[in-house]
Amino acid sequence: MTHPSSPLKSTKTPDRPGPEDGAALLDEVDAFHRRFNVFPSEAAYTAVVLWDAHTHLLDCFESTPRIAFLSPEPGSGKTRALEIMETITPRPVLTTDVSPAALFRTVSDADARPTVLFDEIDTVFGPKAAGNEDLRGLINSGHRRSGVVLRCVGDGGTQTVQPFPVYAALATAGLGDLPDTIMSRSVVIRMRRRAPNERVEPYRERIHRAEGHKLRDRLAEWASSVRDQLHDVWPVLPEGISDRPADVWEPLLAVADAAGGDWPERARTACVELVTASKANDKGSVGIRLLSDLREIFDGAERMLSAELLSRLAELDDAPWADLDGKPITARALARMLGDYVTADNDPIKPRNIKTGPKSSAKGYYASDLSDAWLRYCPPRPPLSQEAATAATAATAQVRALFPVADTPEVADTDPLPDAPAAATP
Repeated sequence: MTHPSSPLKSTKTPDRPGPEDGAALLDEVDAFHRRFNVFPSEAAYTAVVLWDAHTHLLDCFESTPRIAFLSPEPGSGKTRALEIMETITPRPVLTTDVSPAALFRTVSDADARPTVLFDEIDTVFGPKAAGNEDLRGLINSGHRRSGVVLRCVGDGGTQTVQPFPVYAALATAGLGDLPDTIMSRSVVIRMRRRAPNERVEPYRERIHRAEGHKLRDRLAEWASSVRDQLHDVWPVLPEGISDRPADVWEPLLAVADAAGGDWPERARTACVELVTASKANDKGSVGIRLLSDLREIFDGAERMLSAELLSRLAELDDAPWADLDGKPITARALARMLGDYVTADNDPIKPRNIKTGPKSSAKGYYASDLSDAWLRYCPPRPPLSQEAATAATAATAQVRALFPVADTPEVADTDPLPDAPAAATP
């Protein structure tokens, strides 16, 4: 096994290009894409070229990253990106509709494993589509080389369960976002419509397909020359890249290291840029959004009444709480959503009685009950400048003046009841 910090090396042979030629070859693939595709950043070009190359080396890696061309509007160049990749990758299958059974049969033959190019995937996973959980599970399983699906084989009572491999490269294109489990396994390219000053060469399949095939054949030959050195290689990851992003980028970084030239540096710069962008665009689950918004609303307060929290949540302009399932979030919905998370003592988060006067109390939440969930699920807060910190302190003081909460001891966690008469002394 090559040590993670060891550079890749290979001996150049007379009839095959070595790693030194790999950099020039990737440069040519990059130039071919630029003739027909306008990607949103240099990082996107780098990722796409490395993804093209990695499809010729799938068996060297433990996983294959999905690549997702996504845009808010049609006409953003997503299909053209897949069409160019179709000319460069091995055994491409470009489709706009596929059933789980058809995809399973397509990718389960390891000897004829295709590169799946799935256009208009929003029709499968978009807001107007059904859940398609079988297809999503198949796509997710195929991310790992060890991924299999189980199928019954045989007739009647003689059936047996047999695993089938589904490891295959997959590129997708569609409007909006994909399910979170697919997004987390993908290099996400946020496509845009071309600006008037962004020009590309018209793609003519009869002319340009053959040019792409020449690059494909050269990539296959280069891949054969570096295949042995890529087995069990663990490329050095940029600082902060771990967990799922590491799974996604390790194959691409390994290809860049094998190619040499400026590709190792380009790859790591692209990795950091695109992972950071994905995190910034990650809306997370509605539960995490609720926790994050509550953390901002509490802003250091020890406890807050449910009524105040609901009012403040509904006032957030960019949040869903004023129109959750057609109506503002209710106390019951708030309790149900927070009940999925637990306190530091591993008890479900739930509203507690907060005493608001000598003889009155109301339901609310304590920051101490939410703090563990905030720590585990919410992104770290960016540090505030001194000016911003002063403004935040003033705003908090103003809010607390508008919504005072009596600083009195907590009462029992039961619905408020009138004071009971004192017991008679026997």
